[in-house]
Amino acid sequence: MSEELEKKNYSADSIQALEGMEHVRMRPSMYIGDVGTRGLHHLVYEVVDNSIDEAMGGYCDTITIDINEDNSISVTDNGRGIPVGMHKKEGVSALQVVMTKIGAGGKFDKDSYKVSGGLHGVGVSCVNALSVSLKATVYVDGKVWEQEYERGKALYPVKSIGDTDKRGTTVTFWPDPIIFTQTVEYSYETLSNRMRELSYLNKGVTLTITDKRQKQEDGSFVQDVFHSTEGLKEFIRFLDGNREQLIQNVISIEGEKNGIPVEVAMVYNTSYTENLHSYVNNINTHEGGTHLSGFRRGLTTTLKKYADASGLLDKLKFEISGDDFREGLTAIISVKVAEPQFEGQTKTKLGNREVSAAVSQAVSEMLANYLEENPDDAKIIVQKVVLAAQARHAANKAREMVQRKTVMSMGGLPGKLSDCSEQDPSLCEVFLVEGDSAGGTAKQGRDRNFQAILPLRGKILNVEKAMQHRVFDNEEIKNIYTALGVSIGTEEDSKALNLEKLRYHKVVIMCDADVDGSHIETLILTFFFRYMRELIDGGHVYIATPPLYLVKKGAKKRYAWNDQERDAIAESFNGSVNIQRYKGLGEMNAEQLWDTTMNPEFRTLRQITIDNATETDRTFSMLMGDEVPPRKEFIEKNAVYANIDA
Repeated sequence: MSEELEKKNYSADSIQALEGMEHVRMRPSMYIGDVGTRGLHHLVYEVVDNSIDEAMGGYCDTITIDINEDNSISVTDNGRGIPVGMHKKEGVSALQVVMTKIGAGGKFDKDSYKVSGGLHGVGVSCVNALSVSLKATVYVDGKVWEQEYERGKALYPVKSIGDTDKRGTTVTFWPDPIIFTQTVEYSYETLSNRMRELSYLNKGVTLTITDKRQKQEDGSFVQDVFHSTEGLKEFIRFLDGNREQLIQNVISIEGEKNGIPVEVAMVYNTSYTENLHSYVNNINTHEGGTHLSGFRRGLTTTLKKYADASGLLDKLKFEISGDDFREGLTAIISVKVAEPQFEGQTKTKLGNREVSAAVSQAVSEMLANYLEENPDDAKIIVQKVVLAAQARHAANKAREMVQRKTVMSMGGLPGKLSDCSEQDPSLCEVFLVEGDSAGGTAKQGRDRNFQAILPLRGKILNVEKAMQHRVFDNEEIKNIYTALGVSIGTEEDSKALNLEKLRYHKVVIMCDADVDGSHIETLILTFFFRYMRELIDGGHVYIATPPLYLVKKGAKKRYAWNDQERDAIAESFNGSVNIQRYKGLGEMNAEQLWDTTMNPEFRTLRQITIDNATETDRTFSMLMGDEVPPRKEFIEKNAVYANIDA
């Protein structure tokens, strides 16, 4: 079929309405995950995904995203434009069908879209349903067409409002505060990070994001323009920019295997962590799936074959494992699948079996060719693998000790742990508290029925710069594993966590509200991200927010969590007030700590979530890794937001 004919086939009849959308507003979390900040930003991704689908089809190369002054979002592309002709079955314009019927769209028509990211079909109609107002403007066939909606319902039929020589679609929407009660304020940084990611995954497409709410020194709006010519090779360089490279070349492949487009880029660095990021049709599959399994198998098989033939493994007295080949590896795997089968509505794990073989073959061919053509790099990689194997062998004993302590009875729990009496993990929470002094106060102030306390001695090990056996041998980290009751290690991934015996469904990090406390929080979060990622993904990790100030005047007293609150409270009290600055948790008595930070009725817990895994990976490697310049630059840029004690 010619390209011209394909374009003609994208018409009103290509749009298929699968089901109604009446209950989207009643059950929004079923469609966008949640109604917090993540769900709010997901609305933007759904609209942008439609434009990216046009780009993947070869019809669009420019996408602009504007955060407008009133916090509405406008997304414009230069694609074919949503069809506006009459839909035979529905009796209204195809544009109205797309905007008001969940499951309606051209991506169910294989002649219109070969590959699509939004195959669950909630897309822009879901955005419409969850917006107080939405306006769609289409530039097609020399005309400008428009329709507006209120909470998902069309206000008038699609109408022509003028002539144009442009083509494409603009969607502007205002998220509904009735649905998004937490906030309707968009984060430029969050959206910008996703647009950068999309530019790497779709080379040749230009994505421009502009924040019209804030201006730069020269008077222009804050703006980023993302365009990649090398795709994943550039992505890898960006992602690994804060690490010391073991080899200078990015090993990459782009092609088609068994009818499945596969793109892979990988590089080795001197770190001890493995960082694999996988995508299906631009969707970040953070739980992996068959494409990730295929990558691991292709990598292990090919590298082991080369290492055996090189003779560098002859002196080893034990077998090399898959983990050894992936230490210090950063890799991105991106596949395009016509009919992806995802596990669950959240689309985080790919299930298509045929993809595994395609990726495995592609990686094997890519790596075999590279190792043969670059013998010096090949030797460096194999030497890194040997060192990793030796370290793993040492780590096994440390890990076995952790496991042995974990499966023991209550007598095997850490001596410093003050456990709770409740036996149902879903009702229990454990506080990881900085220092014995604060730990003692927390023990006195807690509710013993469901709150446990584990004091940590000082700053825990920085796992970003530590070999695995040192991590498992660290006393504080062993205590965390043992207290939580989780088991570690599988054949495929030695750091994989089994949460079946997790003893507390809330793990709360409670540190001082100062620079040292923030550093300890970051160290603990780095450990969780690298070694207990499943805890974060499961929504089990939180940070407590102790107050910074106590403002008193006579018998009246109120707590403040920042300088602005402190000043507002002091002003409301009129006259002279006494302000106490808490430099540490230990300065509060047990009653104060309970009232402000531990009592579920009044406390504020910040749940730790990962909106963008690649950006989180990059941030942790920058903050906790060996490279000083990027960390210095980050601190200088963000110093205005830091809590620095004078």
